[in-house]
Amino acid sequence: MSKKTIVLGASLNELKYSNQAIHLLTQAGHDVIAVGRSIGQIGEINIQQELPKAIDNLDTVTLYLNPTYQPGYYNDILKLKPKRIIFNPGTENDVLAHLAQEAGIATENACTLVLLRTQQY
Repeated sequence: MSKKTIVLGASLNELKYSNQAIHLLTQAGHDVIAVGRSIGQIGEINIQQELPKAIDNLDTVTLYLNPTYQPGYYNDILKLKPKRIIFNPGTENDVLAHLAQEAGIATENACTLVLLRTQQY
């Protein structure tokens, strides 16, 4: 089953975990929206520089963005009402996790790559 996923912190650098996650998500058949600082493409996925204003049935926002850069995205993420937010290693943020949980959004400190490879995504 396809899960609409936003990868926040997408990178064109193939060595970065966000790039690898986008490849694995698309290979697994998930609909991916990549958001990052640089415009470009990862496979067939275009990197956008801003979060979309609305997405129907958004399953997951998976974070690859340092917590110091996350506050500017808090409101936009919460307005999108994803079912969950995955905090990949190094992106853990108690403030955003608390705000998300108050809004009824599940949070998970996990590695998207591991979740995909172990079929727990």
